[in-house]
Amino acid sequence: MISGLVQILFFQCLGELISKLWLSFLPGPVIGLVLLLFWLIIKKEINQSLALVSDGFSKYFGILFVPAAVGVVLFLPQLKANALPIIGALVGSVILTIACSGLVLKLVSKNGDSHE
Repeated sequence: MISGLVQILFFQCLGELISKLWLSFLPGPVIGLVLLLFWLIIKKEINQSLALVSDGFSKYFGILFVPAAVGVVLFLPQLKANALPIIGALVGSVILTIACSGLVLKLVSKNGDSHE
């Protein structure tokens, strides 16, 4: 279990380092997560200790959204004043996401059929 935690922290620190030195517009944990993903793709397996730690973390993801919800409540007056544009942006982004997902699925399914 310690080995899995060390791997996660190593890639987060590496991501922070890259963020500070070269890619300051991207958060370090995001860069670290992408690096970890590429590492796992290259290895083509997830070791037991990393799987154990990641399963443990994923059980408590809901707790991570509590500070964000508190932040939303702090900006409630601004949200009320701009409710219509915010709702429009949310509805528009959902429609675009569904349309893009459908288009990607259509393209992938065409490419998948042609290889058979």
